[in-house]
Amino acid sequence: MDEHDAELLAAPALLDAVPLAGRLVTGDALYCQRHLCRQIRARGGHYLIIVKGNQPTLFGDIALLFAEPPPGEPCTYARQQGQHGDRHEVRQLWASSALRPYLDWPGVVQVCKIERVVTQRGKVTGETRFAITSLGEGAEAPALLRFIRGHWSIENRLHYVRDVTLGEDASQVRSGAAPEAMAALRNVVLTLLRNAGHTNIAAALRQNAWQSGAGLRLLGLNACGESKDPRSAVLRLAPGCRLWR
Repeated sequence: MDEHDAELLAAPALLDAVPLAGRLVTGDALYCQRHLCRQIRARGGHYLIIVKGNQPTLFGDIALLFAEPPPGEPCTYARQQGQHGDRHEVRQLWASSALRPYLDWPGVVQVCKIERVVTQRGKVTGETRFAITSLGEGAEAPALLRFIRGHWSIENRLHYVRDVTLGEDASQVRSGAAPEAMAALRNVVLTLLRNAGHTNIAAALRQNAWQSGAGLRLLGLNACGESKDPRSAVLRLAPGCRLWR
């Protein structure tokens, strides 16, 4: 069993464990599954899920709709742009309910086309994705684009940082409760750094590694009498205690 199979097996139990009524569940293409969408709607929740080739019929129907829309078919539209350093992003989303009577999918109300174009150092790259949602009236393209952006901000700010920057994917700690304990410690580190105003976690880790006492200050401990020599055997802390290393 690979990790994707394990995630899909765990997803129904996780959805049963949280209150879904009046809430929106977002997911990437792995979670574009009939039984999960049916479960979410049965619990009073809504979904917004990316569609890719793992659902070829659904993917093809949505792609055809936006490639050859019926004459006069109304779509709602939203556009966002942002600058991140030398990277400029333009994001666009179109939403349509034209396929609703024809799609055999639990609870679907709208389908979406999402385009992202990135310009960085003169190089332009782009991608197009599709999505389905059970959200209807009151959830037009601007709101759906915000929800899509919110989903990936969680991915980028938490999962990627834990998996790559903090090395969770490469960890060899696998016995007993140790993996859970290490995951909890990674969460603590991320919370401390975010609360201290750091947005670049990799840079913050390097800064704390090189500055004697920086990590203690994150914990609210005021270092005093710090040696300028990072090899010093003892660091004096207020009020009069010592931390040996």
